[in-house]
Amino acid sequence: MTPEAAARPTRGAFAATVVAVVLLDQVTKAIALHALAGGRTFDIVWTLRFNLTFNYGMAFSAGTGAGPLIGAVALAVAAWVARLGWRSAAPSHAVVLGLVCGGALGNVVDRLFRGNGWMRGGVVDFIDLQWFPVFNLADSAITIGAAAIVLAGLAPRR
Repeated sequence: MTPEAAARPTRGAFAATVVAVVLLDQVTKAIALHALAGGRTFDIVWTLRFNLTFNYGMAFSAGTGAGPLIGAVALAVAAWVARLGWRSAAPSHAVVLGLVCGGALGNVVDRLFRGNGWMRGGVVDFIDLQWFPVFNLADSAITIGAAAIVLAGLAPRR
């Protein structure tokens, strides 16, 4: 069986994961924009709070003002990860790569449609632990996917 034929069954898992992450990310951001408008915050439990912020940079707000460059790099990374995910022969790999790709695309959607000009929008962040930078579901998907990739790389080969 060719690698292309082996990858076909996992394409659905990859595509479904990407679509689910982007949709859940955008729906939760729309809810946050509505529910947290006007500076409202919601304390959930312990230090977890929902607090609306906008990130015009990248992780930890580094690179503020470089939105078009950050967005272009995110699109390139998403395309590369999509290529890997589309060709993956293992469903678990396809899902993990789908988390990373979907998370990147979820934040790119914000940059594209929440600002004035190409890739000038701010990424909507609202999950605030108060001891860590504020983040969103797309960031969580990227982090979980990346951690799974690292852990898989550290696992002993059989």
